[in-house]
Amino acid sequence: RRHTAYYYLLAACTMVIATELCALSEYRIYPGNGKLFIRRDGKPVMLGSSKAYSLTVQRKKPSKLVWTQVWRRLNKKGLSEATLKKRTRKSTKVQRAVVGASLEEIRKKASQKSDFRTAQRDAALKEAKAKAKAAKAKAKKSSKGPAASTHVKTPKFTKRANRGMTQR
Repeated sequence: RRHTAYYYLLAACTMVIATELCALSEYRIYPGNGKLFIRRDGKPVMLGSSKAYSLTVQRKKPSKLVWTQVWRRLNKKGLSEATLKKRTRKSTKVQRAVVGASLEEIRKKASQKSDFRTAQRDAALKEAKAKAKAAKAKAKKSSKGPAASTHVKTPKFTKRANRGMTQR
């Protein structure tokens, strides 16, 4: 029984280990692992693996290497959904007046029944047709006069006809 209490105590107390971060991959480096690389300017750089060391010496950018944390951060990989989703405000609809009609007219038309509107549309169409018919009849009357016979057809100017720069 004493042993079980001891194990519970051990489970509650987690051991803290001082870890470094790899300068290239940003992975944790536990004690006894990795290489300490001193740059020309004297800055110590901790690298987690020989792979990270080799790539650092080759001056490879961590943002271009898919397996590094920098690349993952730049390309938004592995983010928890809670931080990823941002609350968006619903836009409220505002009704504005159109150039031809005021807001009251628009509201009035929306409240009207569709039968009434179709009847109005039909009446407007009949009126427009009647106007068009009258205009056509008027044009026919004026075209029967002496001006209709005096119309002379002029020849069409084409590139082929004017090829030699002179009109034939």
